[in-house]
Amino acid sequence: MDMVNRLVADRPVVVFSRSTCCMSHSIKTLISSFGANPTVYELDQIPNGKQIEKALVQQLGCQPSVPAVFIGQEFVGGDKQVMSLQVRNELAPLLRKAGAIWI
Repeated sequence: MDMVNRLVADRPVVVFSRSTCCMSHSIKTLISSFGANPTVYELDQIPNGKQIEKALVQQLGCQPSVPAVFIGQEFVGGDKQVMSLQVRNELAPLLRKAGAIWI
């Protein structure tokens, strides 16, 4: 978990993703549509991706493991949780509070 915490530290939005995952793509697109520039870790393209994915599953209970979204260094959840925030009009305020967007 320390590995995940280091990757998330000091970044307003972090998305752990897989380059072939359509839901990961949708969540990255949604967050970017607000003008945010999320830090994205493609777990299938980085050397320690399998270790990170294992930590996400074991420590945070991510099922499926991607996308895993952190906003303001807090674990928000996966695609369902992020979409739920959007439907309830809570995603933009959360991004503003984290300093990811200003408007």
